[in-house]
Amino acid sequence: MSEHPVDILYEVGPCLVVAKPSGVLTQAPPGIDSLELRLKSFLKARDGKTGNIYLGVPHRLDRPVSGAMVFARHVRASRRISDQFATRTVKKVYWACVSGHVEPREGTWNDYVRKIPGQPQAEIVAADQADGREAVLHYRVIGETQFGSWLSIELETGRMHQIRVQAAARGHAVLGDAMYGSTVSFGEAFEDERLRAIALHARQLGLQHPMTQEAVDVTAPLPEAWAALQLPSLDASEE
Repeated sequence: MSEHPVDILYEVGPCLVVAKPSGVLTQAPPGIDSLELRLKSFLKARDGKTGNIYLGVPHRLDRPVSGAMVFARHVRASRRISDQFATRTVKKVYWACVSGHVEPREGTWNDYVRKIPGQPQAEIVAADQADGREAVLHYRVIGETQFGSWLSIELETGRMHQIRVQAAARGHAVLGDAMYGSTVSFGEAFEDERLRAIALHARQLGLQHPMTQEAVDVTAPLPEAWAALQLPSLDASEE
């Protein structure tokens, strides 16, 4: 089997959902570790394949983010899943622990975001800026930590670093996200900063199976690092 364990949360036909660990790239050039490479290696060993493994990657999660990611085992399935992301019919729910107490307790953040040229970073810009793209998310405060608020966020759009930059712009940086101003450490303090986690987790992924059209609804368990935040227990209505 692969040297890296792979946590498959759902697998039916060519559609599978995997729990991405924080600190791992979704995709990378040959020779560099990534979730795509780990999953291909795992499937090749498990299924006894000798040739190349096809793996469609319809979406991505930032390196320091953990949680549910969907992959496809053949081209047609990958295209159909990609179409669902493009038409915004995929339900994407994230959990985030941020600094400060978010008010109001429920609402919508609507901004324009652009990638900063020459940097692996995004920023909020004026609506009339040519390279700005609309970024919309809906949030609820579902608890409090010693550092601030615990949010459940449903993404309407999928922009670069969207949750991270929209939260930070309002003074609520995601814990551990030094790139966007967090001064709170989170998770294991790896010497290599690229391996460090932030308190942002793709909690739930809902989509239509690309071949059977059945509803796929997967919840990704929280990584161990979240235990240190001593999150309050949730009522079922808040999940």
